[in-house]
Amino acid sequence: MNSRQRFIETMRLGSPDRVPLFGEGLRSGVFKEWQQHGLKTEQDLADKFAYDRREEIYLDLDPHPALAKWPTTMAELDQLRASLDPDNPVRLPENWAQRVEGLNARDYPLMLRVHEGLFLTLGIGGWARFEEVMYLLTDAPDFVKEFMNLHGEFAAQLTDRILQDVSVDAVVFSEPIGGNDGPLVSPKMHAEFVLESLQPLMEVVQRHGVENIILRTYANTRLLLPGAVECGVNVLWACEVEPNAMDYLDIRRQFGADLRLIAGIDLDALLDDKGSLKREVERVVPPLLEGGGYAPLLDGRVRKYTPYENYQYYRELLQAIAG
Repeated sequence: MNSRQRFIETMRLGSPDRVPLFGEGLRSGVFKEWQQHGLKTEQDLADKFAYDRREEIYLDLDPHPALAKWPTTMAELDQLRASLDPDNPVRLPENWAQRVEGLNARDYPLMLRVHEGLFLTLGIGGWARFEEVMYLLTDAPDFVKEFMNLHGEFAAQLTDRILQDVSVDAVVFSEPIGGNDGPLVSPKMHAEFVLESLQPLMEVVQRHGVENIILRTYANTRLLLPGAVECGVNVLWACEVEPNAMDYLDIRRQFGADLRLIAGIDLDALLDDKGSLKREVERVVPPLLEGGGYAPLLDGRVRKYTPYENYQYYRELLQAIAG
C-alpha cells in the first residue's frame, strides 16, 4: 500500500498493511543538536526511519487588505466583509493551477486546513486583542456570532473553490483555545459561537465527499469534544496535550472507534529514560491499534534538548509495534 491508501484504509477501520507512521516535525534548533550523530540533512532521518508522507494545504483566511483595526461593533463588520473575498486569487495556494494535476495523482494523504478556531478567527495575535475579545464574548455575543457566521460563510466558499479542483483525504479544523485546566470558553459558548458558524463549511465538505473531518486541538480541550463530534468531527488530533485530561485511551472508551485518533503519545516521554519511554508507547499504541482507526504519533513537534538516542529508540519501537 502507498501512504494514501494506508491512511484511508486506517480511517475506514479497515485492514491496512500497517497504520500510517507520519513524521512529527522538529522545532527550531533540534536538527543542529542532532548533527553530532552523523546526520547531515533531514533527509538522513527519512532514510533511517519509516515516514509516511502527507501534505497540508493552508488556505489564506486572513482579511485582505489587512484591517487597520479589528472590528468591535456591527457597523464595523462591513469592512471585514469587504476584506473576505473568496474569489481573490491571493487566497489560492502558490502555483495552484500548475499543482492541481499532480495533487490529484498523488500517492499520499492530502489534508486541507479550513478553519483556525475561535480566537485566531477573531484576530487574536496579542494580549490587547485577547482582552478585547474576552469582553466581546460576554458583552456583545450577537456581534461575535455575526462575525463568526460571516467568516464561516467565507471559509465555506473558499473551501468549495478548492475542492472543485482537488479531492482531499481530510479537512482540518483547528481549535487552539485550551489551557492545562481546560478550554478558555465553555462548551455552550463554543457551540454558539463556533460550531453553529461551521455548518456551511460542514455542508461543503460533506457534499464533496470528504470522509475525514479532523479537529486539531491544543492543550486541554476535552470538554469541547462532545459538541464537536455532534457537529460532524470524526477524527481527533490533539497536540501539546495535558496528558491526564486528553488521554487517548480514556477518549477511546468515551467515544469508541467512531472518533478516529491521530497522535496520543506524550512528547515529554522522549525526555525520560528508555524504559519509561517504552512503557508509555506500549501503554498507548497497542490497545488503540487493536481498536482500529488510529495513527500513532507524538503529540507535538520534537523539542530542543531531546536526546537523539531516545528519538531513534522511539521510532524503531513504533515501527516494530505498528509494522
